[in-house]
Amino acid sequence: MGSAAHDLTHSGGESAVAATEDQPVSTGQCVDPLGDPFLRTRFALPARPGTFLPRHRLNQHLDQALRTPLAMVNGPAGAGKTLLVADWAAGLEQPVAWLTVEAEGKRPGMFWAYFLQAVRAGGRTLPEGVGGPTDADHVDQRVLSAIAENLEAAGPALTVVLDEYERVTAPEIADQLEFVLRHAGQGLHLVLVTRTEPMLSLHRYRAAGELTEIRDAELAFTPEEAVALLDLHGLTLSLAAARALVERTRGWAAGLRLCALAARESPDPAAYLKEFEADRSTIADYLLGEVLKRQPEQTQDLLLRVSVLDRFCPDLVNSLTGRDDAERILTDLHRDNAFVERLGHSWFRLHPLFGEILRTYLRVHRPGLESELHLRAARWLRQAGSLPETLAHGAAAGDWDFTAGALVDDLAIGQFFTGLGSDDLTGLFAEMGPEATSPATDLVRAARDLARSDFQHGLAHLRDARAHPATDAGDPAAVQLSCALLEALAARLTGSPALAERAAETAEDVRPELPPHLLDKHPELPALLLTHLGSTRLWAGRFEDARVALSQVVGAPGRASTVLAREESMGHLALIDYLNGWPAQAEHKALEAVSETERYGLSPPSGSGIGQVVLAAVAVDRDELGRAEALLDEAAELSVAPHDPVTAAGRAIVTARLQLARGNAPAAVKAADPDVSAAVASPWADSHETLVTSAAHLAEGRPEQAADMLRQLADDQPSCAVEAARIQLAVGNEEAAVDLLDRVPAAGRPGPAVTVRATLVRAQAADAAGDADAAHRLVAQALLDARREQLRRPFLDAGRWIRPLLVTAPLNELAAGWLTPGSSTRTGPAGSQPLPLPIVVEDLTTRELEVLQRLAQMMSTQEIAADLYVSVNTVKTHLKSLYRKLVVNRRSAAVRRGREMGLL
Repeated sequence: MGSAAHDLTHSGGESAVAATEDQPVSTGQCVDPLGDPFLRTRFALPARPGTFLPRHRLNQHLDQALRTPLAMVNGPAGAGKTLLVADWAAGLEQPVAWLTVEAEGKRPGMFWAYFLQAVRAGGRTLPEGVGGPTDADHVDQRVLSAIAENLEAAGPALTVVLDEYERVTAPEIADQLEFVLRHAGQGLHLVLVTRTEPMLSLHRYRAAGELTEIRDAELAFTPEEAVALLDLHGLTLSLAAARALVERTRGWAAGLRLCALAARESPDPAAYLKEFEADRSTIADYLLGEVLKRQPEQTQDLLLRVSVLDRFCPDLVNSLTGRDDAERILTDLHRDNAFVERLGHSWFRLHPLFGEILRTYLRVHRPGLESELHLRAARWLRQAGSLPETLAHGAAAGDWDFTAGALVDDLAIGQFFTGLGSDDLTGLFAEMGPEATSPATDLVRAARDLARSDFQHGLAHLRDARAHPATDAGDPAAVQLSCALLEALAARLTGSPALAERAAETAEDVRPELPPHLLDKHPELPALLLTHLGSTRLWAGRFEDARVALSQVVGAPGRASTVLAREESMGHLALIDYLNGWPAQAEHKALEAVSETERYGLSPPSGSGIGQVVLAAVAVDRDELGRAEALLDEAAELSVAPHDPVTAAGRAIVTARLQLARGNAPAAVKAADPDVSAAVASPWADSHETLVTSAAHLAEGRPEQAADMLRQLADDQPSCAVEAARIQLAVGNEEAAVDLLDRVPAAGRPGPAVTVRATLVRAQAADAAGDADAAHRLVAQALLDARREQLRRPFLDAGRWIRPLLVTAPLNELAAGWLTPGSSTRTGPAGSQPLPLPIVVEDLTTRELEVLQRLAQMMSTQEIAADLYVSVNTVKTHLKSLYRKLVVNRRSAAVRRGREMGLL
């Protein structure tokens, strides 16, 4: 059995290790930032077993890695990547450093500590000045520079192999590796062995011919290689039969070896090989008979029990077996290659195929034990602080009171709303039945329903959770805080500011009763609660109070669990800026909101789409109506909370204004009424609905009805007052119009979208009164203020009176290039329309400048998205904004304009 297991796990599979025991190695000048010893096996080339088949075609391909700075071997588990590279590296004359990546792939300081140790273990002496990271989560730039400088200066070139590179999940590590690789020059050859596409600028290396890569298709065994591999296992197979076998297995290395090992025990190997994958019970019989049943009884019992676990350590296994010998048994199984893989730090796992077979055997021969094992594992893992595994095993055991209690007591109820694994959490509790009744299970039901905007059921479950006696709760303070979060969300979705304020007060009161380490562990709780509080304050028209709450979320340290709250808060702040008349500020915040989730890889739909709504509003002001419509459609698709009153009202108002701009007054009136029910009315939403309806009456030639609608306007917002003044003036109420403008408070510092419209109203009044000089002066002032923001809609909405003024000097010069073609034009290609010259070009944001730089490198939209770790849609949004600011309409013109302005 030992020899067979050795063949299976080491004849070309994924995770062979050195034959030596894991022991501390000398750390030299580099110290693990966590103080743990380095393990020798992490830096040793994996040993090749006797049944390993060297593949010369792949070794020859890998030889190219010595001529390129970067090489990548990319394929699925079991493709034979690790032993392929180990075999190639063992034959090199130049020094090789090997590192098998584990948990340090998430922490830059840890990664570079292990990288330096690998370099030293590979025989390279590093000078004292290189030093090493002392912080597990950070590495000083000077350390990276010192590494690159040493590799570049010293000789010969060093080849560094990073095995299992898919475990490097921190983007900053990828950036740091590129920095070292770039500055080490000819002194470093980096070889990545990975299951996934690494977060590196591969397109650049490909374009420069500086990348050697071997992928899944090339890793697949050929029929000739399959014949040779089977021959090493003592099996003879014709080329035609091998070709059929390779076709069925797609040349997968592990599949071929499993087949070979099982066939070797068959009385008719050739017949078995023909039936491979058609009858998996043969392999199951082999593994059970040759691996499980040859073990001592206690070892068999242990293997069956741990089959319910994805990973396990001796203490966890002892809790499942009721014994204390797990460490010895696991060590022996691993040493004997009995399908038990060591993960490091005393953790192990079963070979996946072996684990699947053992679980089936457990269900058949020991019915009822599986649920008990899951529950034991859940209780142990809860004490160990591993919440995701606790929940998974608790759910598998069907103990929903325990599972929901673990979630609530850990303060993790907010994970239903973070967008990170929220669907997995919802799916995990999908099987929870009505028989589970506790404060925690009711809270989970409430969270699940509110997350999908099911107010009726969500609020009912929330009331049920509150109705339980405090003695029923595992941790009453955790239940209270979880209730406060859900009540704040319910308040937001139902437009109930008072309820949100009470929830915030409850949360503040109960915080001192909770363990600080749990509060630090779940920053999403206060972030989500403040976001909901800020949204309800915004709905109530308390803009500055809303800004205070929302700014706390935006200003807090960025964490993956708070990304959705930050996106929502930034989007709400953008809406406040827009309603106050600051479109450029609103656009900047909205773009940040739109791209926030993509930095962390959150997939749509996520959030309420508030960022897209604000961008659409700004686009209407700039008369970019097609873009506005596209953004509104995107907002509707992205929104996971379609009944959020703030977003619904914003989308209704922008849609109505878009229809007005297109001359469709009936559609504008219909769109202006948001389809939401709220506990209290929103002053700004009602006022804008009134203004749209009034403007629609005016557009359809009903001035009396338009004026009558304005009598319902009870809001004193500057933006609404100015728009009301415009309509009053249009219906002939000049005195009422001027009076409205005079009452606009100066202390509020309204933005240019307000002041431009106010100035145009005064200009129209002056023109009607025959004061041509004042009218010209005021229109000139409005043009100067509007062109910085590209505000075209105020002039288009002004009416016919302004057209004669815009063609007179100097107003035509102020309008030329952004509002009217005018005289300041340049000629495009032959036969094309004149292109306006920009008078003032708005500064590009940092992200827009990054996009422009990549346009100059002739990168496609997809390549730019990959390089910046954002979606293609976000790149397109940045491109539209960039084109607008540079006053161009295609890529080449944007690059040319950027060069003219010194941006490139």
